[in-house]
Amino acid sequence: MMDFDPKLYENVAINDADVRNIVLSYLVHNCFKETAEAFISCTGMNQPANYLVDMDLRKSIFIFAMEGNALKAMELTEHLTPNLLEEENDLRFDLLSLHFVDLLSSRKFTEALEFAQTKLAPFGKSPKYMQKLEDFMALLAYDEPDCSPMFHLMRSDYRQTIADNLNQAILARVNLPSYSSMETLIQQTTVVTQCLHQELGKVLEEVDERCCA
Repeated sequence: MMDFDPKLYENVAINDADVRNIVLSYLVHNCFKETAEAFISCTGMNQPANYLVDMDLRKSIFIFAMEGNALKAMELTEHLTPNLLEEENDLRFDLLSLHFVDLLSSRKFTEALEFAQTKLAPFGKSPKYMQKLEDFMALLAYDEPDCSPMFHLMRSDYRQTIADNLNQAILARVNLPSYSSMETLIQQTTVVTQCLHQELGKVLEEVDERCCA
């Protein structure tokens, strides 16, 4: 990644209000309610309309998903955004798979097998889920599933990904941004930096060719 001389942008004006809005967007997106309230209070910002809408419930859903209590997360999701999981099959599969993994983690192998047969197996009608189903079923072959080649499916970062996806889907359903302004800004900055790096590489290649000609 390119390093830019700070002198190139040290005189660029930055609107403090924009910075505060970016920070608040991040706090709201990630359900940091108390911090968001304190931030608004200490900065004197006007409280955005509906910024706290369902934040507590979203936070509970996220926590339940992170803890592996997927059924409770699904129940609350249905309460907050009816029919979302019926329409988002990928998300529903991921949450059901979290419950399956939680059963395995609790060494409830018989219950896990029954759950897989009744709740996960129907997804096998679609080819897109076959590989995932095979990976999850492979966990059943081990007395210690967390020692299997598919152990990553039992790790917290896997739950984190699903919890993040669920949070984004809920935000989109209630007409709020799926990504915080900070995340979007970082993504845009990364893309711009990569493009500039590529262009610089082309320029340097042309210079080398001219020097060697």
